[in-house]
Amino acid sequence: MIRNVFGSLIALIGATAAAWSPFRAWYDGRHGSKIRIEDLFNGITADSAALMGSLFLPMIFAALVTLLGLLLRSRLLVGLSGIIVLGFTILWMVRQGQAAGSLTAGGNGLDAGVGIALAGGALLLIAAAMMSGRHHPSYGRPPVHPIDPSNDPAPTQPAAWDPPAEAPTEWTPSPPAGSEQRPE
Repeated sequence: MIRNVFGSLIALIGATAAAWSPFRAWYDGRHGSKIRIEDLFNGITADSAALMGSLFLPMIFAALVTLLGLLLRSRLLVGLSGIIVLGFTILWMVRQGQAAGSLTAGGNGLDAGVGIALAGGALLLIAAAMMSGRHHPSYGRPPVHPIDPSNDPAPTQPAAWDPPAEAPTEWTPSPPAGSEQRPE
């Protein structure tokens, strides 16, 4: 339970960072909300984008997948949202590097928005690894107690003594050898 709570908090922080990153500068002062999604696949251009046609769209989609994953307690969905954030951020970095010839950090290069997006994606992956996920109850069977041997479906070792194959005969005591019975 504690793992799910801390994992959920980390996932919410990561999703918030991912959704906030397009509103920060990504490269040379250009905000991620001004970078078109088409630029990721056709090459970086100087054209500006509408908000829902910018890098904000995959980031907000990843945040919604995170929320769905938290509601369903699904590690898979939270991890998928982290992969979405990191995938789009790294794809943009590759395209930007191809367009500029190289990537630099700071002043006229990579800026805070990229770092926030990378950190948000990493936090989402950490949260997915931290969460315990859902546990599927086993209906129709009582829970198995680890110490109770009656819940063991089959013995793990063969019996130490095999019973005889013949039916036992009834035992009748006989007098000890060498002693005679005296009539009374």
